[in-house]
Amino acid sequence: MSAKVVIILVGIVLIGVAVLSSLSKKDSKVTLINPKIGIPMGVLGVLMVIFGSYTSDVGFVSSQMEQISTGNKLELEGPVNSVKVISPIEADSVDCRILSMGVYPEGHEKDIWVVLKPSDNKYYPQSDHTNTSYKRDGEWQVVTRFGGDKEEKYELIVYETDASASMFFSNTILEWKNKESYPGLEEADIPAGAMEVDRISVYLRKNCRGVF
Repeated sequence: MSAKVVIILVGIVLIGVAVLSSLSKKDSKVTLINPKIGIPMGVLGVLMVIFGSYTSDVGFVSSQMEQISTGNKLELEGPVNSVKVISPIEADSVDCRILSMGVYPEGHEKDIWVVLKPSDNKYYPQSDHTNTSYKRDGEWQVVTRFGGDKEEKYELIVYETDASASMFFSNTILEWKNKESYPGLEEADIPAGAMEVDRISVYLRKNCRGVF
């Protein structure tokens, strides 16, 4: 049970004490609890409930909010013939959280995944709440999170995947989140249904270790 829940429960108990202080026995002016004690406890209880509820909401909202930046953007000319990343660009300097963006050709139906490969040579699939990259009107995007040292080199790899490979990446991310451990994938772990379609190198603008 979290501290916030305990604060709320204690606040409810104190409010209950205040209610009892306002009651008296039938045909008697004797109250169950002295109002001089009950009323202040009730006020304190209300404040505790408000505080507990407010901090819970703030914590929830904060957990849902991310300060996400964007890198430089590649200007494309002519028709789009393949899946490609357009932001960030090759050798870009990026923040800890960025919005990776790209394009895909008309009629493209496969899922698109961004996978990061830092200096440990492990592979880290990236996702937001939809897991796969969001696709619409020929453009895709996904929140991309870095966790390395300042100026560390990352390879940002774009895969198009079939349903089986998408499920593998999704299940991998879910397992890592549940265990709160992110060991990365070996190259041999990348499923056969994931085909690399683009790759660029980027560098961290700041120290991002321990941010997430």
